[in-house]
Amino acid sequence: MLLYTLKRLLLTIPTLIGVAVLVFFMLRVVPGDIVEVKLRGDGGNVTQEVVEQERKRLGLDRPLLVQFGDYMLGLAKFDLGISMWTERPVIEEIMIRLELSLEVAILATIFATIISIPLGTLAALYRNTWIDYVVRIITIGGLSIPSFWFGMIIMLTLLALFNWLPPITFTPIYVDPVANLSQLIWPALAVGYRYCAVTARMIRSSLLEVLAEDYIRTARAKGVYEKLVVSRHALRNALLPAITVMGLEFAFLIGGLVVTEQVFNLNGIGQLFVQSVSRNDFMLIQGMVILIACFYVVINLVVDLLYAVFDPRIRYGN
Repeated sequence: MLLYTLKRLLLTIPTLIGVAVLVFFMLRVVPGDIVEVKLRGDGGNVTQEVVEQERKRLGLDRPLLVQFGDYMLGLAKFDLGISMWTERPVIEEIMIRLELSLEVAILATIFATIISIPLGTLAALYRNTWIDYVVRIITIGGLSIPSFWFGMIIMLTLLALFNWLPPITFTPIYVDPVANLSQLIWPALAVGYRYCAVTARMIRSSLLEVLAEDYIRTARAKGVYEKLVVSRHALRNALLPAITVMGLEFAFLIGGLVVTEQVFNLNGIGQLFVQSVSRNDFMLIQGMVILIACFYVVINLVVDLLYAVFDPRIRYGN
């Protein structure tokens, strides 16, 4: 297991290098100039000489391969560069907002896990009964309703019934847990509903398939209690596809909550993505793409290792 983990970690290096190379050259193909946006975006009347001086100061006048070499050299030193818009280190710009987005993703995952496993299990055990139909309606609603629209409904309900809205200012959970949760629990519920629906349907389908296997019939024929058959034999195997879905959804939530963050006025990674794209801030975009790629790689590795925990038949050798 240790050797397998080390090999997978080493394989992440060429993966991240490939991501860095692709995003660097693709961003240079996209039309737009950050200097033009910065100096003339709001109707600023500056001369072409000033624009060229700013481009030279930012290093945009150098050959493309030279810029690429400096960027890759910085990545080797774990340096994501300087934002061309704020002129602050990219890692600082990201870390300021990462805490918020990461907490929303974790809260949504906890909510989805707690709700989806019982719902999916009940729907499979009581197939084609009223319980199954109710669960289907709930999950179809989660798949059909956009997260940002559900978030707007939550906001309007809180305002209409309780005359209260979540606070705007972000407070870290280690400073004031009550203020923190009162702000982030609602966007977590909004995005967690869809998360829960996807996972519950996956668990239902997987559990129905597992319950039809021969070893389940054998366990029942031996007189094993039904609860043990479901929890120990069936559910553990049925969770494997759901774990994959949950891992991918968690990685998506890190940077994919653009509209939801706008609804709840959250200054997270999604908002930062929109701002950096609108400003053509190449360095900041590259840093965030590398960050999300790292999350996907690490989460995929964790999911693979969890397979061996839930299914003892899976062993990662040499």
